[in-house]
Amino acid sequence: MGLLSHGFVSWLHGVLFLCILVLCRADVHRYEFFVRESNFTKLCNTTTLLVVNDSYPGPEIRVRRGDTVYVNVHNQGNYGFTIHWHGVKQPRNPWSDGPEFITQCPIQPGTNFTYEVILSDEIGTLWWHAHSDWTRGSVQGAFVILPAENETYPFPAPDADQTIILQSWYNGDYKQIIDQALATGIPPRQPDAYAINGHLGDTYGCLNDTIFRMQVDYEKTYLLRIINAAMNEPKFFSITNHSLTLVAQDASYVQRFTSDYILINPGQTMDVLVFANQNIGQYYMATRPFSDSAAMPVDFITTGVFQYTNSMGGLNASLITLPTRNDANATNNFVSRIRNANVTQNPPLNVPTDIDRRVYVAIATNNMPCNTSECLMPNRIVASLNNVSFVFPRIDILQAYYNSSTNGIFTEDFPLDPPVFYDFTGNLTDLNPRVNLGTRAVVLNYGEAVEIVLQATNLGAGGSHPIHLHGFSFYRVGTGFGNFNNVTDPSTYNLVDPPLINTVHVPGSGWVALRFFATNPGKFSSLLKKIRKLFCHLSVTK
Repeated sequence: MGLLSHGFVSWLHGVLFLCILVLCRADVHRYEFFVRESNFTKLCNTTTLLVVNDSYPGPEIRVRRGDTVYVNVHNQGNYGFTIHWHGVKQPRNPWSDGPEFITQCPIQPGTNFTYEVILSDEIGTLWWHAHSDWTRGSVQGAFVILPAENETYPFPAPDADQTIILQSWYNGDYKQIIDQALATGIPPRQPDAYAINGHLGDTYGCLNDTIFRMQVDYEKTYLLRIINAAMNEPKFFSITNHSLTLVAQDASYVQRFTSDYILINPGQTMDVLVFANQNIGQYYMATRPFSDSAAMPVDFITTGVFQYTNSMGGLNASLITLPTRNDANATNNFVSRIRNANVTQNPPLNVPTDIDRRVYVAIATNNMPCNTSECLMPNRIVASLNNVSFVFPRIDILQAYYNSSTNGIFTEDFPLDPPVFYDFTGNLTDLNPRVNLGTRAVVLNYGEAVEIVLQATNLGAGGSHPIHLHGFSFYRVGTGFGNFNNVTDPSTYNLVDPPLINTVHVPGSGWVALRFFATNPGKFSSLLKKIRKLFCHLSVTK
């Protein structure tokens, strides 16, 4: 009863906060998404991609805080998919969250499905994407949430804003690439390039490639809405001779700080102020991948142009300043500066202090036998959480739960700790890399205070990981290197002003601790974006 009362009070507090914020008024918006194959020519090659409304990236959704959005998705393509509204909590509305086989089965070719997207306290920039294997690489777009009417920014109001989507570009269909990798047992190939808003820039040698240009006026202030929609790669981003001021992450305001660069993980969004206060001219914006893994990504630098009105002259590539591809210090220094902002536009800080449920999750890259005629290797690569690699059920889990027919669909025994404790960040050459397959869940009681510790391991290629939790934002209360120590490490937690986010960077050879209250009933999933998607979905029951 105590937990239920606490959860109800928190929920009521949030409702009152939102009603005060938007005066209990909200608009309804409707969009039509036609998803089909279209041709694109880049790197002097023509490639067929599955996209929305013949656009790469897809159309931008632009609404206000607290609004409701209906998106009618028409599948005119060749295979099924779902759409996920990344970072939208969907309070008590898991039916429209979008991960395939968790909350719905794929939308089949020739059919349509209407999503109801309910916004609550999100503010700033989110994004939407397909949630079916690698289809998100081409089916993607921005989801911009403006302040409610009569609501102000907690920073100098920008003169304009601009969405910046960082992408991985492959000459080939994204789903076919991952399907071939899974069938043959060989990891998917590296990207052929990286892109900014669908443009490859001027560094790849094809004269027909285009470069993204953002025109600015001298002494004006611009809000960049930056989204990392790349398949696997964290990205550094900078603008030559200009400082970047971070003001929001994952649709929540943060304490402002200025940096020469940002580090943004796959799935993350960041709102950044830039002041056009340099000599009138053209300046490169640039991005490159970061990796602390043994399997380094290709080190492409992709460019765009930050161009002052009426500016003339060329661009100087030698002035581009980005951290090196493996600069872990630059990554950790930037991430460590992000703090929750104590502003009225944010939800009241509500960090769990007394924990009801702890889950310790070891992230690894494992292998399993590859014994089909398509296999090119004796083993195929799979990823795991606590040595469990997800298996798609035969129907979606939410529907099975609703129909009271979950027997044989999933089990409620996802391990709350690694099944075997070892030196996760040490030399693991002698460790058995085999993995268990299953559809296994952690079931939470409504209102529980939950802590999840995510532990990176050196099994496989090692390195950092982005982790996204559906249905919730969480507080990143702690992080460190080496193996997590449940006696000493909690004393280092930040319970005063931790950032409220939906996607977190788990550092290579390190750990990160998250906390949240389980107050959004439904079937949601924690997503490890690696070689293969895995789900440790967290069920919340009344």
